[in-house]
Amino acid sequence: MQTTQHVFFERSEMEDRHLVRKKIREHIADKAKLPILIFPEGTCINNTSVMMFKKGSFEVGGTIHPVAIKYDPRFGDAFWNSTKYSMMTYIFNVMTSWAIVCNVWYLPPMVKEEEEDAIQFANRVKAVIAARGGMSVLPWDGGLKRKKVKESFKEEQQKKYCQIV
Repeated sequence: MQTTQHVFFERSEMEDRHLVRKKIREHIADKAKLPILIFPEGTCINNTSVMMFKKGSFEVGGTIHPVAIKYDPRFGDAFWNSTKYSMMTYIFNVMTSWAIVCNVWYLPPMVKEEEEDAIQFANRVKAVIAARGGMSVLPWDGGLKRKKVKESFKEEQQKKYCQIV
């Protein structure tokens, strides 16, 4: 990592977030530097759905080069169901599988449109990735599987349901 230009920060520190945005913007402005690889923390649910991306990666500007990755479970399952298997069982299953195969699609570069905010841009990129991988788009993030659902989210869904009925 010392030979490349990694940017590290403490997610819980707001000042670190602002410093990282500044460093990334400077990096993007310098055309002599290589592109930055950012994982916007979108999560895939067992090759069926793509969850919400964090907006920070889409706030800094620059060109996004989306990549869609979908595992082929025919030879071995790459996903860990932590409620069903222990870490050791998962590692054993992966290490003894015949192969872990995945399809990778490099999608056309995308740039934030003038009328878009970071969340809309992230959702547009997520939709393109999900469409290419043949997955559905979900409006929530991976924290939902480990945290209690917010009351405001429940109320929003109840209002939508009432409008349908």
